Amino acid sequence: MSTYTDIGVEKVGHVGTIEIRRPPLNFFDISLINQIADALDEFDRDIEIRASVLSAQGKAFCAGANFGDPARQAQEAREANKKGDPADNLGPISHLYIQAVRIFRAKKPIVAAVQGAAIGGGLGLAVSADFRVTCPEARFSANFTKLGFHPGFGLTVTLPELIGKNNAELMFYTSRRVTGEEAVKWGLANELVQQDQVKSAAMKLAGEIAECSPLGLLSTRATMRASLADRVMAATNHELAEQTRLRATEDFKEGVKATEERRAANFRGR
Repeated sequence: MSTYTDIGVEKVGHVGTIEIRRPPLNFFDISLINQIADALDEFDRDIEIRASVLSAQGKAFCAGANFGDPARQAQEAREANKKGDPADNLGPISHLYIQAVRIFRAKKPIVAAVQGAAIGGGLGLAVSADFRVTCPEARFSANFTKLGFHPGFGLTVTLPELIGKNNAELMFYTSRRVTGEEAVKWGLANELVQQDQVKSAAMKLAGEIAECSPLGLLSTRATMRASLADRVMAATNHELAEQTRLRATEDFKEGVKATEERRAANFRGR
């Protein structure tokens, strides 16, 4: 196995494991998503691996992008001053979505062990897996509109397919946090266990998958997820264009500031 800086990668029998190691909130950036995609590529090349588990250290599974990070803000400010591609003011995010699509192109089943919050793009990462094992303490949220933003990470395609169009609209329009119990009820998660058992339950499910024929798994999954990566790529192109437009608004700046200050935002529609 290759050496990675922000994830731990192991092989347990026929199951490959990826553990995000940016606790406590596991914010992502292009480097982290690239590392996850690289690890999945590595699993695809390993004939002994038949399924994988994606888990995380800390209290959150993945809290999405850290819009309040000063280094990120400085980078994006530099990108915003460039001319050319209208998406330049999102800088790394445009490239991040390219890496995200690579995750959807992985060939083998993925089980996400969601032991805590999966927020924004972190929800998109959780939904990129085939299955999710979670717990009562977990929270699933597409909090983009609360930030004055547009959903990303392909969620406009993946979330409606998973929980239905109207439930996806409910999550998008309210930015509400869905509990682990609600997630299972809606089909957003597949299993509900105690928090300290989330990873072991995910490993058990992946092990059950890995008992099946590897060629049968590859063939069946290719059929079930046919065109998904291409549809996600098309979705992220549109999502990025909308995020680019909204990123320049006063409402987005207010949404980020209000989230940082843990207060209700004073949106003005401009």
